[in-house]
Amino acid sequence: MRIICFQSCEGLEQMAAVTDSGEIYLLQQKSFLELMKEAENKNVTCLSLVHQTIKDSLPMEVKLEDLTLRLPLRSDEVWASGVTYLRSREARNLESKSTGESCYDKVYEAERPELFMKSTFHRTVGPETPVYIRTDSNWQIPEPELGLVLNRNGDIVGYTIGNDMSSRDIEGENPLYLPQAKIWKHSCSIGPSIRLAETVEDPYNLVISCRIYRNGTKVFEDYANTSQLKRKYNELISYLLRDNVVFDGTVLLTGTCIVPNEDFTLADGDVVEIEIPCIGVLRNPVQIQSRMNLVK
Repeated sequence: MRIICFQSCEGLEQMAAVTDSGEIYLLQQKSFLELMKEAENKNVTCLSLVHQTIKDSLPMEVKLEDLTLRLPLRSDEVWASGVTYLRSREARNLESKSTGESCYDKVYEAERPELFMKSTFHRTVGPETPVYIRTDSNWQIPEPELGLVLNRNGDIVGYTIGNDMSSRDIEGENPLYLPQAKIWKHSCSIGPSIRLAETVEDPYNLVISCRIYRNGTKVFEDYANTSQLKRKYNELISYLLRDNVVFDGTVLLTGTCIVPNEDFTLADGDVVEIEIPCIGVLRNPVQIQSRMNLVK
């Protein structure tokens, strides 16, 4: 069962549930956070609440591909995990031109994982909305990641797809520049749906793929599997919770195992597609930031 947010004919945002057979049912809740809160108040899971909501309803006479999908979750905070895959460690060492044991080598083997603030609601976009590339960076890539949707207790209520846009040259110049390499307007996209946790058979066996198109031609494609993840989800969550306030709907991105070659950088007009079959395809065009869209 997936939860989506789409734009109605009246221009309003509407929540809906999508079954594995493709049937789409309208939900009465106005947001995923409202769904979480109602489920908590009734002491049921989100999945049980959705089943209760749609049991006497008829599906919409529309196909998923005909809907204009929006950001499925207004998350106050999006956090991210770094160097959780071997490929990520190798890429970080390459961009930093490290010749000996680096901070990336150390954190890959350390007990404490790397966690950092990635985005806030006003910096996060949904499907089909442009992600921006920085004007002061010459080496930028998407980072396809599985996202954990958490409640305030750190329980996983769902899974989504995240695009952790990254400026490799800025981070490679100095690890202390990480916030600038990771956080700017439209530097994170989430979606296209939230897969309810109870309906994922094995979250450590999810295929992640990334495709990048330029002028209609595919210029990059690669695949990974969450089985390659070095750390467990509960391990990452436990460190996020330490001496910290976690809000309902917080998203924790779990790191990437897909990194384009060092001669590749995103360009204005590119299109990035990230797919996890049980969640969907997160598609975003790429734009260069301008003074106009910076102040909007």
